[in-house]
Amino acid sequence: MLLTSGRVRRRNAAPIQKTIQTKASVVDQLEEALQARDFSKATTMLEFYKTTNQPVGELSINPWLAYSAFHMNDVGKAIDVYKELLSLERCDPMHYIHMGCCHFVNGSYKEAEECALRGPECSLQTRLLFHIAQKLYDEEKLLVYHQKLKDTVEDQLSLAAVHYYRGHFQEAIDVYKRILLETREYVALNVYVAMCYYKLDYYDVSLEVLNVYLQTHSNSATAINLKACNHYRLYNGKTAEGELRVLIDLQRSTYNVE
Repeated sequence: MLLTSGRVRRRNAAPIQKTIQTKASVVDQLEEALQARDFSKATTMLEFYKTTNQPVGELSINPWLAYSAFHMNDVGKAIDVYKELLSLERCDPMHYIHMGCCHFVNGSYKEAEECALRGPECSLQTRLLFHIAQKLYDEEKLLVYHQKLKDTVEDQLSLAAVHYYRGHFQEAIDVYKRILLETREYVALNVYVAMCYYKLDYYDVSLEVLNVYLQTHSNSATAINLKACNHYRLYNGKTAEGELRVLIDLQRSTYNVE
């Protein structure tokens, strides 16, 4: 959560107080963009204040710029910013792991591993190295990092992802269901469970689980597409096409396509 100073509006406020209020407003706008996952807006804002040498409250611009760029899939920009951060004398070594995540997304697994190993030992490092070992098909390292995983949501989601990647769909389902029992607000995991059941050819079960998510997130493109796939397997192409039309209509209404 971004911290902002309290704002008090006064009728005869001095110019310097107005400046402080403006800065606080910028922080509020940035926090709002990040909360809404509007990383394009956040990146644009941060780049503007960086290039014009204007402060954003008391925030360090570069860490948030790299974070926003990474999440909007501008991985190259994120790497450049992390390199800039790591060139500083008293840099945060966690940025090596952050940059390793960027290289991982780029498919540069060796570079990702090198960066990860230069960072401090922590759960994020373990998860990153765990996924790198999977991508490099290094079974020995995969086992080592598997044993280091803890019973946290983040670590268990990483384990489920690797199970899914390796075709161990029932094992992935077991992990997802256990997390859902403990934290029911993670309703999106129902889509993951539905995908696993789809891969196991349990199309009716997949639909049943998927509908739990669609009841509250009826505009999810991923869920609608998976529902269409299930209908194709259970019924026929015409039924699946009917579901895809829902997705097409949704896109038209979202982007005002005539």
